Amino acid sequence: MAKVSVRAIPNGPYEISIEGKPVAYLCRCGHSANKPHCDGSHKKIGFTAPEVALTFH
Repeated sequence: MAKVSVRAIPNGPYEISIEGKPVAYLCRCGHSANKPHCDGSHKKIGFTAPEVALTFH
């Protein structure tokens, strides 16, 4: 089974990785015009949130 990781980048999007390789960045600030994908809007609005990481085996 593939190792899947979800990491909330500090002050940024969720990074989804499979076997250590990033495959998607998902919005967590709620302002992306390309939801569910991140478009960098978090930088423009000053979004702040801590880093969190989960790994599934």
